[in-house]
Amino acid sequence: MNMNPVNRVNLVILSLLVFVIQPVTFAQVEPLIQREMRERRIPGVQVAVVKDGKIVLLKSFGTADIQRSLPVTNKTVFPIYSCTKAFTGVAIMQLVEDGKIDLSASVSRYLDGLPPAWQKITIRQLLTHVSGLPNILNVLDPVTYGLPHGMNEEQLWTKLKSLPVNSPPGERFSYNQTNYYLLGKVIEKVTGKPFTQVFNERQFQIAGLHSTGFGDSRDVIPNLTPTYRYVNEKLVKDYAEFPPFRRTASGMNSTAEDLARWIIALQHGKLLKTKSALETLWTAGTFNNGQPTLWANGWMAKPRPKHRAVAATGGSRAAFFVYPADDFAVIVLTNLAGAYPEDFIDELAGYYKPEIAASDPVTALRMELRQRGYEHAIEVYQELKRKDPQFQPLENDLNEWAYRMMNGGGKPKEALEIFKLNVFLYPNSANVYDSVAEAYAINGNRELAIKNYKRSLELDPKNSNAARQLKKLEP
Repeated sequence: MNMNPVNRVNLVILSLLVFVIQPVTFAQVEPLIQREMRERRIPGVQVAVVKDGKIVLLKSFGTADIQRSLPVTNKTVFPIYSCTKAFTGVAIMQLVEDGKIDLSASVSRYLDGLPPAWQKITIRQLLTHVSGLPNILNVLDPVTYGLPHGMNEEQLWTKLKSLPVNSPPGERFSYNQTNYYLLGKVIEKVTGKPFTQVFNERQFQIAGLHSTGFGDSRDVIPNLTPTYRYVNEKLVKDYAEFPPFRRTASGMNSTAEDLARWIIALQHGKLLKTKSALETLWTAGTFNNGQPTLWANGWMAKPRPKHRAVAATGGSRAAFFVYPADDFAVIVLTNLAGAYPEDFIDELAGYYKPEIAASDPVTALRMELRQRGYEHAIEVYQELKRKDPQFQPLENDLNEWAYRMMNGGGKPKEALEIFKLNVFLYPNSANVYDSVAEAYAINGNRELAIKNYKRSLELDPKNSNAARQLKKLEP
């Protein structure tokens, strides 16, 4: 068919526009989601992708309620567990902008009657989990994490304050629910309102969240999916209690669409007034020696030379990553404890921006080893390092990845190869030898388990676990 020059130019322009506006299709992303659901045995999933202030993908997969054969839809509500902490971080930063809270101020400026050892802990140290406080979970019911029978909140508060601190503030990282319990008290003290009301007025309503709120397994919540876990290879229903007073730490329920709207509102100035406040929110705290902590203010910090991310994860079943410089975010919600969607979010992001997947060392390794085999872990690392001298997976990230494969993922041999890579990268760490020793023992190699536990003890004579394991393993 002949075409005049004007129409030909218009067709070319239209083709280019289609390519720019729709470079990634659902059909391209779906195989990754289906693969992860199959390998991790996840019943149901919701996914949302945010790009340049718009939701560019919103999809649901699988089953929400197995007993009733109800599918996941975009309206299905999921518990988000500790992702709640990101909302608490935003609430605190809003009050910082209002001049009602100072991140560097001690918590005793806002709360009376604290034990002497608690009084110098700063608000930022609470947010970044370096307070050294005793963990409230040690006082709650060990099965449900609700209030013990016969105890009210006032009694629990008294008991919690009687416990010794774990370390001086600013000295050690310890993920701790007490931090966010105190932050909830601070929010209520400076606003004169319940923190649930503060969240609703200043975040949910402003961002247009219609399916987000607080609650646990005891509450009646429309469209809420049950959550599940595997116990001895049997799928069972999960049960969780989040007493109202500590729901600043864990206790919210939401949808991928609502979380996407909230992230858009956050990135585009509707929740925080200034870009400097947003940058402060997402800046990692520091230890007393000046080194950065693992957490920013309510968010996990994931520093990288390029395409840095901040993340929220909850209950090993919900996660969202925000890539601030890219104006990009990915949300994945599941109804399975142990799904760990945070493991594949960077890979999913790579469908939209390949540089993101390559910028995360663990994701780059995982993608390459899936193709070439985990026995090539050290070789692949060396190849990636030659291509990019800044390529360096962190010890803790490799350890977490390997333990998930070994303990819940049914891949002990693959996990061993990652532990061996960690020893190769961090030969002066007692912890990596302790971990690889455990992997050798699980894989049936008692001799190398003993050898590596001994090496761990040489590096850290106080490693009681290594000493205990050696007593079991040595003849």
